[in-house]
Amino acid sequence: MTAGINMVDVSYRGTAPMLTDLIGEQIQVAFDNLSGSIEHIRADKLRALAVTTVSRSPALPNIPTLGDFLPGFEASVWIAIGAPKNTPSEIIDKLNSEINAGLADPKIVAQLTHLGGTALTVSPVDLDKFVVEETEKWGKVVRTAGIKAE
Repeated sequence: MTAGINMVDVSYRGTAPMLTDLIGEQIQVAFDNLSGSIEHIRADKLRALAVTTVSRSPALPNIPTLGDFLPGFEASVWIAIGAPKNTPSEIIDKLNSEINAGLADPKIVAQLTHLGGTALTVSPVDLDKFVVEETEKWGKVVRTAGIKAE
């Protein structure tokens, strides 16, 4: 949508079959989580064209961002840890503190970087704000593209 190009969406039941078709030249291009394709990139079985994150990946620093070509473009996969709505704030704060400490551990940072990931340490308030922003951003994409649940 951002680039103004029309691409055919080919839905796969996971990364493995998609990568098989990409490596086998059955499809020409794909968007994948870096963690799923990085070893194929390192083995020269795939050529990375760009990453969709706002900044270059420390795992592949020579690969540009898509935003370098389409200013403002950003699409990231993220994982958050949640708790039931009525969990006491003391427990939430303790969990957040311990998780953030773990994510700051150099061994964990190194492993995440090797896999193409980046650890982000945030507060529960910042996470709530981020989820709202992501929901609004992708909701607009869904509405503009006319995507319907199947």
